Amino acid sequence: MRADKRKGLWWQMPFLLLLIVGTIYVVRGGIGLPQTAQPGYQRNEGAVFGTIYHATYQHATDLQPEIEAELKKVDESLSMFNTESTISQINQDKSHETDSLLRYIFALSERVSEQTEGAFDITVAPLVNAWGFGYKNGVLPDSAQVDSLRALVGWQMIHLEADTIRKERAGMVMDCSAIAKGFGCDVVANMLRRKGIKNFMVEIGGEIVVEGKNDKGGAWRISVLKPVEDSTCVNQESQTVLQLTDCGMATSGNYRNYHVDQNGQKRAHTIDPRSGYPVQHSILSSTVIAPTCAEADAFATAFMVMGLDKAKETLAKRSDLKAYLIYADTEGKMKTYVTPNMPE
Repeated sequence: MRADKRKGLWWQMPFLLLLIVGTIYVVRGGIGLPQTAQPGYQRNEGAVFGTIYHATYQHATDLQPEIEAELKKVDESLSMFNTESTISQINQDKSHETDSLLRYIFALSERVSEQTEGAFDITVAPLVNAWGFGYKNGVLPDSAQVDSLRALVGWQMIHLEADTIRKERAGMVMDCSAIAKGFGCDVVANMLRRKGIKNFMVEIGGEIVVEGKNDKGGAWRISVLKPVEDSTCVNQESQTVLQLTDCGMATSGNYRNYHVDQNGQKRAHTIDPRSGYPVQHSILSSTVIAPTCAEADAFATAFMVMGLDKAKETLAKRSDLKAYLIYADTEGKMKTYVTPNMPE
């Protein structure tokens, strides 16, 4: 090879090397975007609201202190068991002042009560307590006691006026137990969103919020348990598995929470706030998917009260709700009703 040709090739070598390196960079990382490792998934659990919470989220650091701080806010607002909570102070007539969390839940509860014809009612606690203690003590309330307590129950008799609660009748109380776990999931989910986290699951006692993807890169797989009579909760057989994302889900059921009276008749522990008596419907398990977990929680409870036909009517009016209802037919066989918009 002539010397002048060798000299020309040597002069071009740095440019050839730069071209090769640039090609590899483009293939592996993208033009101008260096490839960075994605953070792993954190997993936390702990006790709250008399049950267990679980949180799984993609983030570089452990956020358990922040998660529990959010749950503490919900407890200090809505807990019936915390005598210093906002709702407890109102129930004891020590204060009528609300906070932002209680105002949000009160407004949501009113909307659900209206849409379910009063099947969901946060003032039902006196009836629930009477029947609950009756089951434990073996003395069920008679019709006179039920009628007396019904005078203290009715979502339309309690009002939010500016930042205060006004009760039409002394002795009325609010109980948000049927919506608090779902709301707790929402509160934690909102905190994760504020931190820019896009992939997470938050679960409290079976109520769930999911967003984005799981650690395998797919939709979150959530099991719906088969409604098997098992008061010990040992039997955890799955009825179906739903693949979900960007929604809240809640399940309510009577199959593990019932009483057998002296005549051998099963009585559910779900009380119809309109009649004052335990429900006698065929629904065994009500799973609802909604934009928020608080809504899912409330409607899942309401459908247990309403029964299958009325639940279908409500679902037909709310296209943003999905439901998986397990019920017993006239022969006692287990059947399912699934809304057409439910993901496979």
